[in-house]
Formats: sequence, C-alpha cells, structure tokens
Amino acid sequence: MKTIYKKLTALTVLIILSAGSLYAQNKHFTKSGTIEFEKSANMYALIRKEINPQNESYMNGMYDAYKKNNPQFKKLKSTLTFGDNKTLFTPIPEENNPQYWGNRAIVGQNNTVFTDLSTSKIIAQKKVFEETFLLKDSTRQIKWKITSETRNIAGYECRRANALVMDSIYVVAFYTDEIPVSGGPESFTGLPGMILGVALPHDNVTWFATKVTDTSVPAAALNAPAKGKTVDRKTFVNTVKSAMKDWGEYAQGVLKAVML
Repeated sequence: MKTIYKKLTALTVLIILSAGSLYAQNKHFTKSGTIEFEKSANMYALIRKEINPQNESYMNGMYDAYKKNNPQFKKLKSTLTFGDNKTLFTPIPEENNPQYWGNRAIVGQNNTVFTDLSTSKIIAQKKVFEETFLLKDSTRQIKWKITSETRNIAGYECRRANALVMDSIYVVAFYTDEIPVSGGPESFTGLPGMILGVALPHDNVTWFATKVTDTSVPAAALNAPAKGKTVDRKTFVNTVKSAMKDWGEYAQGVLKAVML
C-alpha cells in the first residue's frame, strides 16, 4: 500500500510540474506595443490643501464654486509606446490647455519621456511655463519594495511595489511580468515588468492603464524628443529652483510636477 501511495504521489507531482511547464511555454509575453493611460487627479482634495488661515476667506468660496461646477476627478490621457527595450511616454494635450500652479501643478502633463532601458538613459522634454527643457541623464534609481498584493489592470495580473522618490514622495506601483519591459508612465522604471499603475496617495494623483495593444512598433515610433534647452538633471533642478526662489511652498509643487 505504501509503495502504491508513493507512486501515486510521485505521479501527481510530475503532472503538476508538467502542467506548470506547459503553461509557462504557452504563456504569451508582450514585448512591444502601445499602452493607453488615464491620469486621474482628485481636484477637490488638491484645492482643499491650499486653504489655510491666511487665505480661507476667499479660498473657501473658490472651493465651493469649483465643487458646484466641476467633477471631483480631473482625467487626462497619455500613451506609452514600447519596443526593443525602449519606451516613449507621450501626454495627450488637453483641449483648452489650462494652466495649473502651486500644489495643483501636479495635475498637468508636462513631460514627454524617452527611455532606453538597455543603456539606462533618459531624454525628457519638460515644459516649465514658457520654457522647454531637454533633460538628458541616466534613468532615476528607485528602491522598490515588492509586496504580495496583486490586482488586475487592463487584463494583466499585476503585483504591487512601494517606493520613495525625490526623497519624500510615496509611490505605489503595479507591474506585470507578462510585459517583460521594465518601463512605465512618466519616469517610473526599474521593476521586473511593465508598470501599468502608479498612485501618489499623498498627492491625490494616479496613472492607470486602460488598454494595452500588443503589436510590432517601428523604430520611428520611438524617436526621442529633440526640442528644448539641453540640461542634465542637476542643472534642471537648480534652474527651476532659481526661477522660483521667491515662490515659497508653491515652488515645491511645481518642481514635483516637472520632476516626475
């Protein structure tokens, strides 16, 4: 009886291993294509954060008027094209091209980002008010902590990872290893698969993929942006800080938005 039991157990293990191997062989991995992202900003929360004892006499009225005439969440669109271990993140312009300032600067889409993951290089076109910069530097090094939490995004099973960027911005990301490209929206990279969801919980902003199109991508579709004043990351930060040295806390909001 024990011999039969051992043989059955061994056979069961062999079947499970074979099934797992067959699944891995037949599993499809997306290596090139286009991802459509939706950025969502909680405008009620962002405006509310700007109210303080010094400005509440007029900001409360502004806040109430905004709530009466506008939805809570501002939605913006962008695309991420990827192939040959390169990515190109491109915002889709808003129709009325509104201007955002202070803490609400993070609502805007200021960056077109090309990333060569093979060389760990980035070329990002960044619009700061009336000036356009072309930031050329290495990709940002993010110390991700991968968790066991999962969720489905745009039909892909994704795993959660957490990190801090720019020393103080808490980031939650969801990536899938079914797209074996370590890219993501904006400048978020460095996970073992494509990032399909990003949330900045303390900044009331998220990016989530709504659609993934698995298709071959011609090299011309991954051309890096070329217009703007060329700077490295350090020079760019110092230039923006210098231009807004008298802006106080509002300068931090703008800098955060253009450095994502």
